[in-house]
Amino acid sequence: MGLFALFSRWPLLRQLRNKDSTALGETAMSARSEKLAPRTVQADKVVRSICPYCAVGCGQKVYVKDGRILDIEGDEDSPISRGRLCPKGAASFQLVTGTHRVTDVLYRRPRAMQWERIPLHKALDMIAERVKQARDSTWESHDDKGRTLNRTLGIAHLGGATLDNEENYLIKKLFTGGLGIVQVENQARI
Repeated sequence: MGLFALFSRWPLLRQLRNKDSTALGETAMSARSEKLAPRTVQADKVVRSICPYCAVGCGQKVYVKDGRILDIEGDEDSPISRGRLCPKGAASFQLVTGTHRVTDVLYRRPRAMQWERIPLHKALDMIAERVKQARDSTWESHDDKGRTLNRTLGIAHLGGATLDNEENYLIKKLFTGGLGIVQVENQARI
């Protein structure tokens, strides 16, 4: 390759030759960048979703090919976020596809030093048994003066920032009406 050919590939000279003061478009292209295409072009479907990180509810487009997620981007049709995502929302692709993600239920027995993997149905049964035991052992039907309470102070709930108003309403109804739990709070303000 001659010296002239080598210099003609230099971006500054291409910019001057093409009279491109902004260095956009062809002037900025290399042989490699001309062949690049977005991952989203390969998707066979786009699924609209909501970012899981907070209660704002930013819209997301999930690009899928053969049942696997290719990319997650902001949904420009979302009236909430209009295609924008915060750094956490923009990183939700790694949340879903990261190899470091724990996908099993881990349980550490009392005073044990190691975690063990257990099936999901067993973990759910253990939680249900413990909720029932705590509720039954701390149930208060009446106070000292005979007034009806029908409550338990042995269980509390602290919701996360990803819960919206409707979800918090349903949780409050389930926990107070169904289980008699009166200590229900949400940490979204923190």
